[in-house]
Amino acid sequence: MEPVQKKQRLTSLDTYRGLVLALLCLEATRWDWVHVAAHAYPESRFWAFMEHHFSHVAWVGCSLWDLVQPSFMFVVGVAMAYSYAKRQREGDSYTKMLGHASRRALVLIILGVFLRSSDAAQTYWTFEDVITQIGLGYVALFLLWGRGFKAQLGAAGGILLAYWLLFALTPIGDPAGWKWEDETPHLFSGFLAHWNINANPAHYFDLGFLNLFPREEAFTFHPEGYNTLNFIPSLAVMIFGLCAGELLRSERVPKQKLLILLSCGAAGILAGWLLHIFGLCPLVKKTWTPAFSLFSGGWCLVILGGLYWLIDMRGIKRWTFPLVVMGMNSIALYVMIWLIPGWIDATLQTHLDSGYAGFFGPAFEPLMQNLIVGLILWSICWWMYRRGIFLRI
Repeated sequence: MEPVQKKQRLTSLDTYRGLVLALLCLEATRWDWVHVAAHAYPESRFWAFMEHHFSHVAWVGCSLWDLVQPSFMFVVGVAMAYSYAKRQREGDSYTKMLGHASRRALVLIILGVFLRSSDAAQTYWTFEDVITQIGLGYVALFLLWGRGFKAQLGAAGGILLAYWLLFALTPIGDPAGWKWEDETPHLFSGFLAHWNINANPAHYFDLGFLNLFPREEAFTFHPEGYNTLNFIPSLAVMIFGLCAGELLRSERVPKQKLLILLSCGAAGILAGWLLHIFGLCPLVKKTWTPAFSLFSGGWCLVILGGLYWLIDMRGIKRWTFPLVVMGMNSIALYVMIWLIPGWIDATLQTHLDSGYAGFFGPAFEPLMQNLIVGLILWSICWWMYRRGIFLRI
């Protein structure tokens, strides 16, 4: 029997994961950095562009920042194609791998709740955090691993269709309380009103589900419209990642892999956009509509395809090292982003000066705070990387 050849690590995947975490680091200390800079230069088209793409859209549409969570979930699917194939080569049984997937899912859910509770007076039971959402869908994703593209894409399509029908067939209700900075309700009329903020089946589910847990106050609505059930349509994005990972592991030639990634990505973007344009399903990230799953999943495929072409096909890799360092310790860095940037910033102010990041002026001080603290977080990851320390769940 010939020995099984070891698969080469997919550098584009680590780079993509690291890029997502690098974007998160830009909000680690001061989330308002882009608004401060944009307001200092109100006539600048560049800063207007940056403010749009480094902020979540209010309701309808998609910015770069709105692709961070889909990207995080997408790369989980890609990584699954590699990690469980490795476990299988090492002799793990299917039952053992299913047990591992179940434990990982539970830990991710608990970790997400823990991180969301870091500044709360008691456990803050909420399930819309990206880590928790991944955990909620992880076992279902594993059950699709190795089932073939037809079964996987069929499952993704069935999930999105069923979720669309759930909203479309639920009677239109009156939105619960909402809070918008511009005090303008972003509500739909006509058929699209089935997806209105806090007037949809996912909101009604949370009214019952979230109040099963001890809370400081009874849950009545989420001020931005996020819901626990977002994990169902976002599971489709993880399935797209799983398909992409199994495609990249296959024996197809690299050019064919690239063509499939880009063409499927373009099809997803177009499908999501057309569903919105023709009034069949709105493009909304906060309620994670099926249109958003297709649109964001399409962009994830295109981004991965571009990175695969540049890094793994053309071999242009030197620039990826800082991102790979972050991507290979994604869980550790994600936890650090949630827990310690405030402490690092306060420590720097204590030992240096309260204006330690103000050397480019007040307009750029929040940005420099993020970059300096982000560099420290990266240095911790680099130290772990040099010593072969990689946090796994």
